[in-house]
Amino acid sequence: MRLTKDVTMIFGCGNVIMGDDGYGPAVVDELNSRYALPEGLEALDVGTCVREYLFDYLLSEEGRPNKIIILDAVDFPDRSPGEVFQILPIDIPAKKIHDFSLHQFPTVNLLQELEQNTGIEVLILAAQIEYIPEEIAPGLSPAMSKAVTQACEKIAQILSLTVK
Repeated sequence: MRLTKDVTMIFGCGNVIMGDDGYGPAVVDELNSRYALPEGLEALDVGTCVREYLFDYLLSEEGRPNKIIILDAVDFPDRSPGEVFQILPIDIPAKKIHDFSLHQFPTVNLLQELEQNTGIEVLILAAQIEYIPEEIAPGLSPAMSKAVTQACEKIAQILSLTVK
């Protein structure tokens, strides 16, 4: 797919069989089913493999989106379960970078490099987990289910989306 100048990519990160970690894919599913996504806006469930997409954009001379929104579940001790909040890559505290792995892509520095070296605006829309199971257990907690709706509403507001 060749991207144009006015393209926004939304990446839902997470593992749908691991409880609240399925937040990102759940938001993407709801966006794609409930909202009229205009041309130039694509919402993808990238599972735990967002790294490949981001490297492609960093290395590409052409076809870059102008904005990337990353949706991911996080575990920050000062947040309440289901709380949805925005994080800019530069705002992630150094002591939290190792916690905020976004599924093992090569550090938050890659996100900062995308912004600084390509001009792509990067926004992380995170949600505080209530619970991540130690074994396979699909399904979001009630708090995270509410977070999915809140995240969709925030994205709709940011991007001026309408419900189908």
